[in-house]
Amino acid sequence: MQVLHTDPTRRTAGQYARATVTRLRLRTLVTLGVLAVATALLGRGFGLHSAAFLASEVALLVSMFVISRYVLPLVERHDRGATGEEQVGGLLDQLSGRGWLVIHDATLGRGNVDHIVIGPPGIFTIETKSHPGPIRVARLHGAMLSQAQAQRRTIERVTGVEVEPLIVFSRAWVDRPMARRKGVRVIPARMLLRYLAKQPARLSRDEIERRYRLVAQALLEHHTYNPAASGRRFRIRVGGHTVVRGRDGR
Repeated sequence: MQVLHTDPTRRTAGQYARATVTRLRLRTLVTLGVLAVATALLGRGFGLHSAAFLASEVALLVSMFVISRYVLPLVERHDRGATGEEQVGGLLDQLSGRGWLVIHDATLGRGNVDHIVIGPPGIFTIETKSHPGPIRVARLHGAMLSQAQAQRRTIERVTGVEVEPLIVFSRAWVDRPMARRKGVRVIPARMLLRYLAKQPARLSRDEIERRYRLVAQALLEHHTYNPAASGRRFRIRVGGHTVVRGRDGR
């Protein structure tokens, strides 16, 4: 079985986060629009001094407060996260065609892995963080490290080889770049490609492709048999023929 050397998820870096931003913005606009129209109709139908109109005005004002206080900061965080993933994904895409294979925005049922990189030095999972910093490695939140370790274990189960988990900060200053904490290496984005390039070779070209096939097949199976997965379609080459499958396996 030969897998096409394209991202088997057929997703761009940060696609999930960017879709979340779009969804939140759309829901916010729809909510405000519905309340504004309802307020106008109640005012026209019952008069500007009616209890119904006054109640709808209060609801509109409360909604605007909630949106400005909670929803907009949430949208901003997701937008910043999507931008960070896109930035790191752009860096990693520079490795394509140079003996490396890159998968973006992969989901195998245990959370989303921002990037999976397979190359001569081995396999790396990358969790992108967009915190503005400064970042002190010794004080990294335990949940952040646990997330990276869980991603590593998931890919190790799929590929059967050791995986190095990386946390990459897209824009923050890191006090100890390249340092490891609880088995997770912390790197600023500007040093990512340099770090990967300096690692000693461990996998042959055939081994790289075999591990890539395992990850691609696992992604295909997850989205074929998981009813909660999206309807994205995947392309995999089997015996010289291209097979395209969607969520329903067709």
